Amino acid sequence: MAGVLSGRVNPSGRLPVSVPRAPGGQPWTCLQPPLGLAGEVSSLDPTPLYPFGHGRSYTTFVWEDVRGPGPEIPTDGSCDLSLTVRNTGDRAGAEVVQLYLHDPVASVTRPDVRLIGYRRITLSPGESRRLTFRFHADLSAFTDRTGAPVVEPGALELRLSASSTDVRHTVRLRLTGPVRVVGADRRLRCDVEVSRGAD
Repeated sequence: MAGVLSGRVNPSGRLPVSVPRAPGGQPWTCLQPPLGLAGEVSSLDPTPLYPFGHGRSYTTFVWEDVRGPGPEIPTDGSCDLSLTVRNTGDRAGAEVVQLYLHDPVASVTRPDVRLIGYRRITLSPGESRRLTFRFHADLSAFTDRTGAPVVEPGALELRLSASSTDVRHTVRLRLTGPVRVVGADRRLRCDVEVSRGAD
């Protein structure tokens, strides 16, 4: 703690829950339901002071050259989503790139966003790295009204974010084909490949 406060250590931790802004707010994770967001349903404003995944640093980063998949992939398909992260500050630091899934329309209520992948990278001043997220349609699976784990066709959003509310880039895609029931061999992790950027 003394090292962080004195500036000797550059912080890079991220919050595992949100910190409420006002009394009555709830400390959500990244699985906050749509009714847990600010709206006309309640007089309480649940907007967090610091959201899930929030963190700070003594240096700055830019996220650039985002490349997404085509507009459609099948319900049993996969695609790559990549970006370059560059340290634009004057000291070394670590950035955590988080990938969230937003399903705007589904047959059952889904969390507003769900963390499906992340990667922490340490960069020297001026250094950059290329991150490639390997998204598979299995990562959008959920339990339907019959109790079966399924992948549904329809619109999705992949959000590259610094926290659950700090969205830097949004990539929209559509899953096509039939509803697919997934088994025990479904993909549960979004692999991330890191390569050298153009320093």
